[in-house]
Amino acid sequence: MKQAHLVVYSDYLCPWCFNISVRLHRLEQELGDRVRLEWRTFLLRPHPRRNRTLEEFRAYTSSWLRPAQDEDAGAFRVWSTDVGPPSHSVPPHLVAKAAEELGPAAFRDIHERLLHAYFADNRDITDRDTLAAIWSEADLPAEELSRAWEPRIEEKVLAQHNEAVELGITGVPAVRPADQTAFVTGALPYQTYRRWLDKLLASR
Repeated sequence: MKQAHLVVYSDYLCPWCFNISVRLHRLEQELGDRVRLEWRTFLLRPHPRRNRTLEEFRAYTSSWLRPAQDEDAGAFRVWSTDVGPPSHSVPPHLVAKAAEELGPAAFRDIHERLLHAYFADNRDITDRDTLAAIWSEADLPAEELSRAWEPRIEEKVLAQHNEAVELGITGVPAVRPADQTAFVTGALPYQTYRRWLDKLLASR
């Protein structure tokens, strides 16, 4: 069977990455085993930022209304809770990589929960207690969460980010076929991805 293997670079604090996740998940449901998605890390905020107030962050999240207007978009809400602001991109990626080691289903569940928790539920997914709660809500073994804080997981996160930078990626989402280094950036319309995948599959 022909299969298209796509590598997707994204960040859990990026609203456009939420949209591409929705669209690519739809493609997975429609194409089944003919498409394989591999999610890799890109860190929009690799280091903690401590000088931003909650009110400044709340004002920033009004910009999420733009991606919310797209077709096949994620669920967005201007920040309405009193938690945060989020510190940096690394923590949710650590948890996602820990879930990935438990299998594709565990990763997919945590991946979607992280995006929804942040953009729709306005939970601070850089906070360890919040991440532990999301892990529990996914019914993953509690003892397995500790692997997220192991140095090797952070090394993997940083290596994937550095890989993206070496490819010339400066923003996300970015997608490339696994056997190519050329990539496309931005949360493109669903039909654009579908046509691209159809061409990739035809060329296999």
